[in-house]
Amino acid sequence: MVEKQPTPATKEAVQEALQEGLYCIGCGALMQCSDKEEAGYLPMSALQKQLNSDQLLCQRCFRLRHYNEIQPVSLTDDDFIKLLHQVSDSKALIVYVLDLFDFSGSTIPGLPRFVGEGNPIFVVGNKVDLLPKSLKPNKIKDWVRGQLKEQGIKPVDVALTSAAHPANLDALLTTIDDLRQNRDVYVVGTTNVGKSTLINQIIKSKTGVQELITTSRFPGTTLDQIAIPLDDGQSLIDTPGIIKADQYAHQVADKDLKYVLPKNEIKARTYQLNPEQTVFIGGLARFDLIASHSDEKTSATFYFENNLNLHRTKLAGADDFYEKHRGELLAPVPKDKQGLVGHEFTTKTTADLVIAGLGFITLPAGVTVKGYAPKAVSVFLRKAMI
Repeated sequence: MVEKQPTPATKEAVQEALQEGLYCIGCGALMQCSDKEEAGYLPMSALQKQLNSDQLLCQRCFRLRHYNEIQPVSLTDDDFIKLLHQVSDSKALIVYVLDLFDFSGSTIPGLPRFVGEGNPIFVVGNKVDLLPKSLKPNKIKDWVRGQLKEQGIKPVDVALTSAAHPANLDALLTTIDDLRQNRDVYVVGTTNVGKSTLINQIIKSKTGVQELITTSRFPGTTLDQIAIPLDDGQSLIDTPGIIKADQYAHQVADKDLKYVLPKNEIKARTYQLNPEQTVFIGGLARFDLIASHSDEKTSATFYFENNLNLHRTKLAGADDFYEKHRGELLAPVPKDKQGLVGHEFTTKTTADLVIAGLGFITLPAGVTVKGYAPKAVSVFLRKAMI
């Protein structure tokens, strides 16, 4: 059966609708026909064809959805924070979505200040399917609570899910309904944590409509608040992802995002290393074991996208080795021909050396190591997750 196309609208009808306010169902941006560099742009001819459709898409979302093309728009970090700050004026349940694989890179510093000190925060740890299945859910939840406590956040509850492959969606929805107490629900998080994917799964489970909100690997897909009505007259609201510049997704070409944003369970890769050995993580990062306080070899376990090749070599000559082989044996590499900057640490307990947005390396106590990444990417130690 051929789907009936909506009747094209007149230019006058489009102008009148624009004055009243039209919003892209994909990213939430206010529609406009005047500036193709700004959010919500759609040519007049295309808007005439789409006006009577129930799924109005701006040009950016249309190309992203159908051709996987991304068009930059002139929104800054301040724009996103301003939009999120509007939540503090509401009495609502805050669903705070975090990426369990890139936990530190997906946290929002000062979140209670943005969303209102009195609004309860329900934490949803997404992408649990990327972690080893041997990890017990309660252990992950306790680790999440401990990390959030250091940031001054005490959630009313913590749940684990995979927005891409939800197995516990009904239980998650029940918890949200119990906690919201007839209030609006704001879903917040940084870019690429899976907020819009999660909301699409909720919409699909309630209405059968698939992929209503535009989702992609590209950072900053949602540009404004998108409200979905709930049964009691309140709304479930998807907010724009806060862009954190220290995430690795902002340092690679679009074609290499697949190495930074894994889709399948991460397979641990363990090396027994001697002091003064180096492991290159593709051409994106580097790990040096400087010294160990033990006579035995040091066990270092790497958690990175499975297709990202690891290459072990000697620390002596590692700089020259990188320059000679970057982009070929050591691939992919950061965009714009960026170099790697080193950060040295000594572990006091079992810890993870984190390269924000790329992965982490679990290390024993008593070793001195150095992690390398582009200048803009955070490299730090944290309490070991695994």
